[in-house]
Amino acid sequence: MTEPLTLYKLIILYMLDQVDFPLTKAQIFGFILEKEYTNYFTLQQVSCELIESGLVTSESIRNSSHLRITPEGEDTLRYFEGRISDAIKEEIRAYFHDNELKLRNEVAVLSNYYRITNGQYIAELVARENNTELMNLKISMPGEDAVKSICENWQEKNQEIYAYLMENLL
Repeated sequence: MTEPLTLYKLIILYMLDQVDFPLTKAQIFGFILEKEYTNYFTLQQVSCELIESGLVTSESIRNSSHLRITPEGEDTLRYFEGRISDAIKEEIRAYFHDNELKLRNEVAVLSNYYRITNGQYIAELVARENNTELMNLKISMPGEDAVKSICENWQEKNQEIYAYLMENLL
């Protein structure tokens, strides 16, 4: 493993270790690419190697990969953390300080859809808080356009919908 690739892996591990929720590849890559540490293809390579080595887990949810650091990843980070400069660590901490709520909301509210055997589609809508699933709602619809619309509206209006349901169910 070459030195730059090691650094990029450690940056990803450090980012995942700084939060108590999963981050999407897009969130991680967005930060690293914005800082111009490396390019997209290198990030793809190092993220795949982190997953294959068991230092990070990946869960695919509606066209995005949600990454989490594993206990092995935490141990590796502790051992090699000194290889990340204090300046990079500070940039990461500042990024999370400025964007934590936005990042948390992006992974706390999930929507996905899939086709079932009878030709219907199922929209699955999830709301999470602190790794606890608050709500998981499945809605069956006859057409793909309808479930896509439901998923998009859930992303935009989840708080209103959740509040409405709680008000009317309690």
